[in-house]
Amino acid sequence: MNKRKICVVTGSRAEYGLLCPILIKIQESNKLELQLISTSSHHSTEYGLTYKQIENDGFTIDDKINNLFPSDSNSSIVKSTAKATSLLSDSFDRLEPDIVLLLGDRYETHASATAAMLMNIPIAHIHGGEVTEGAVDEQIRHSITKMSYLHFCSTETYRKRVIQMGEDPARVFYSGAPGIDNIKNLKLLTKNKLEKELNWKLTFKSALFTYHPVTLEESDVEIDLEVILSILETFSFNILFTYANADSGGKVINQKIEEFCKIQPARYKVVKSLGQIKYLSAMKYVDLLIGNTSSGIIEAASFRKPVVNIGDRQKGRLRGENVIDCNLKTLQESIKLALSSSFRNKIKNLNNIYGTGAAADIILDKLINEPISVIKKFRDQL
Repeated sequence: MNKRKICVVTGSRAEYGLLCPILIKIQESNKLELQLISTSSHHSTEYGLTYKQIENDGFTIDDKINNLFPSDSNSSIVKSTAKATSLLSDSFDRLEPDIVLLLGDRYETHASATAAMLMNIPIAHIHGGEVTEGAVDEQIRHSITKMSYLHFCSTETYRKRVIQMGEDPARVFYSGAPGIDNIKNLKLLTKNKLEKELNWKLTFKSALFTYHPVTLEESDVEIDLEVILSILETFSFNILFTYANADSGGKVINQKIEEFCKIQPARYKVVKSLGQIKYLSAMKYVDLLIGNTSSGIIEAASFRKPVVNIGDRQKGRLRGENVIDCNLKTLQESIKLALSSSFRNKIKNLNNIYGTGAAADIILDKLINEPISVIKKFRDQL
């Protein structure tokens, strides 16, 4: 019996980290063959050439697609997407996958889905049904859902939403979020080891900060970030910053953070890409998370960490009681609340609504055993 060929396409450090437990399971399976394609920011020096991390983790990259245009303007994002679509069609032609497995909602993910759909390759999609009203990811995610044949959802609510979109319930599965698998399975660094690798000290109070462009807002990201950084400066805790993603406006965010960290390098540290182990280890040891990234909504609850979520980028996504939503005007008071003993006591027994760390096993089982097709019928909800 021939192995079923599963082609996984990744375009960013964060998405790869979430895919990693599934990649390991596929690679270890005697019924599946892993094919891996890296795209976009994985091949950008500015974002840390993170394809090297994939190879260091023991995976073979079957195709490396350098599709990212130098600018991060909206028009350049369109061109990057178009280039990825074209080059991925060549990759799929050569690799002849049985299933293309995708996670999330980035533009290169949409390019992968478009190419696979037009080439009659069934698509399996992870993290469908979610809502993020402040980012263009919202439309991309739902579009990929309609192109996909198998669906793996991080909560039962999201599963119901995918079914609501006309997908057959028999092909829509509640798996939980694969990011929780990493927390369960990875051996995280000790605090001393983390500090040594960062060449930076976590103080008595410290924070992890990740802030991405809000792609559907017309506000000036540079001005917004200046306000945020000026507020952070009023607190005495140290802050570990990570880079924004390769969306329109990301370069501005990264530049401002680099400049800010140079002012007091003992207090502020910026890292282009922490990698999954260092990122989760940092999440474990800091006192709070600040920014607007999905990891604050999904993974941070497993560590029972307070999260100050700024703005509307994650608006609509289900969240636990550890998340404090705020805007620029309420940011300072929200950070104070997150650091308070009363708030920390409130979330000390929090359960993560995104699962317990079994997503990879569920996804692997369906990739092996589910019949696949490119023919779908819209299921009306009567």
